[in-house]
Amino acid sequence: MQKTPPVNPLKVSALFAGIGGVELGLARSGHETRLLCEWDPSAQSVLKHQFGNIPLVGDVRDLDNLPKETELLTAGFPCQDLSQAGKTVGITGGRSGLVGEVFRLLERHETPHVLLENVPFMLQLDKGAAMRHITSRLENLGYSWAYRVVDSRAFGLPQRRQRVFLLASREWKPEELLFQEDAGDYEIIDHRGRACGFYWTEGVRGLGWAVDAVPTLKGGSTIGIPSPPAIWFPSGLIATPDIRDAERMQGFPTDWTLPAATSGNRNSRWKLVGNAVTVNTAEWIGSCLIRKPQVPTLLPLPFDTFRSWPKAAFGAPGEGRFEMQVSMFPRHRKRVPLERFLKYSPVPLSHRAVSGFTSRLLSGSLNYPDEFMEDLIRHKEKMAPSAPAMPAA
Repeated sequence: MQKTPPVNPLKVSALFAGIGGVELGLARSGHETRLLCEWDPSAQSVLKHQFGNIPLVGDVRDLDNLPKETELLTAGFPCQDLSQAGKTVGITGGRSGLVGEVFRLLERHETPHVLLENVPFMLQLDKGAAMRHITSRLENLGYSWAYRVVDSRAFGLPQRRQRVFLLASREWKPEELLFQEDAGDYEIIDHRGRACGFYWTEGVRGLGWAVDAVPTLKGGSTIGIPSPPAIWFPSGLIATPDIRDAERMQGFPTDWTLPAATSGNRNSRWKLVGNAVTVNTAEWIGSCLIRKPQVPTLLPLPFDTFRSWPKAAFGAPGEGRFEMQVSMFPRHRKRVPLERFLKYSPVPLSHRAVSGFTSRLLSGSLNYPDEFMEDLIRHKEKMAPSAPAMPAA
């Protein structure tokens, strides 16, 4: 029999916790984390500092069972094998295949509810093989499920970050919670007079272009190291944001990852922030978990599960799988313009970096504003070794 979703907060066990984006967001909406599991030493240092009273397990493979009070299991399982930035070997890859540990623990512990998070590229990789695998395993364990691609900009942050959030339950219908809000697609705005984010490590196949926002903060790049995006300011400055502003773009308080700086790796904080789940989005998910169910008013549409999967769908054991035509924006929380959002001085892009990016851009056929190239060339001249030092804006 279907139960009414609880008004009381849920007790959470968190796998692949990273730096606690899901857990902090769920806490803000009233839920309580009882267990953390994360193998990365730098991420562990952050979790120990920020969630010091919560037990922390290193390797998920060493976890025999979940705490008996667990009502919600969360897992932002590794995305390296599913993302466009990775090798895209699929759900059975060495890293993303760790999602199997989620099902191992669910088989040992009758957990009422599950929350999974990953990159949207998994919806199309190998014609949806990852989603078929995950939803089939959930259905075999008796779970109904619903997922939705959500954009972090919906919650007032200047970062275009799209992620799949899949909610599964043995007790209630997730689609009656996850699809209640839909603010419609994001309005396209003109770039003129606004700061624009892009990836300076790209320039051949894409730019990651974002108007009044930065593109997705990433834990890695095409050159194999964590790297921040660049921002083209209306003044003509080309610069990268401070790590503290990157934390804020993910919804974390300033210096949330400072405990990881003791590792001595200057890139560790960028990698941690880039791999994190946006706190504001997790907070919204947490609010969905304690609201009253509401039957979706949109017409559910069956879809071919052997092709790319839609941006939102739901299903249940023996009941089929259906698309929901909702946007990636449950809400449109008012955003501060990117240039005003930044609290810390950005770092001008180096002569070497801007030279390489400009060269790649000129050799390709990507579209971009003419004045963007003009400012890139001017910035390169200002950053030349023989030029006077350029102060940060």
